[in-house]
Amino acid sequence: MRLAVLHTNDLHGKLDAARALALSELRPKCDLYFDSGDCVKSGNLGVPLGEEPVWRLLAQCRCDASVIGNRETHVLASAFRAKLAGAAHSVLCANLRAKDGSRPLPGTRCVEVRGLRVGVLGVSVAMVTERMASAVASAFLWDDPVSTAIQTARELRAGSDLVIALTHIGHRADREIAETTSDIDIILGGHSHTVLQEPECVGATWVCQGGSHARFVGRYEWDTQARNLTGGLVPWPS
Repeated sequence: MRLAVLHTNDLHGKLDAARALALSELRPKCDLYFDSGDCVKSGNLGVPLGEEPVWRLLAQCRCDASVIGNRETHVLASAFRAKLAGAAHSVLCANLRAKDGSRPLPGTRCVEVRGLRVGVLGVSVAMVTERMASAVASAFLWDDPVSTAIQTARELRAGSDLVIALTHIGHRADREIAETTSDIDIILGGHSHTVLQEPECVGATWVCQGGSHARFVGRYEWDTQARNLTGGLVPWPS
């Protein structure tokens, strides 16, 4: 059996109505759709005046889950909530925590599709860590995304037929994860704007990333028997 997976990353506010319509026409041909962060237009310290339009458009395209990028973060809790307001799908980040130890976002999601259990995790670039001077002013802290992804995947592996990591940490860090663990089948990455025309096999893991600014859409097929990923990037449909 083959699962079709649709992927975007680093849209940077470029998902407009016309692009969303084209993407939504691709969506019925795919079993799953994920986004790997930096989808909003607001910058790291920007605060939107209203709901970011991208959340409504991603809902139109039936996005199953996404991970926050640096653009979706903020050191102030109120601004952080404003950036995510309107998101209808699961927005993940396993390495984000509030200073009181609570988790403002879920780190994982399990999706049932065509009789298979897909475990999905999300990790994002560490914006503020305990050792940074900016930690004093931040409502949130980020743990190391690489070690968090490895540990979280280990927890997901036993109960999942397929483990997918949504990452916003850059291609080099994605490769580091893939070289360290065999518990992740597919990494759908972002942040470094790397253009991987085809999935890259690193150890037992397939690594994907699709550039930036809505130039490409990733369309992949996972062979559940061979545990092989095919497909690649296509220009944004017009």
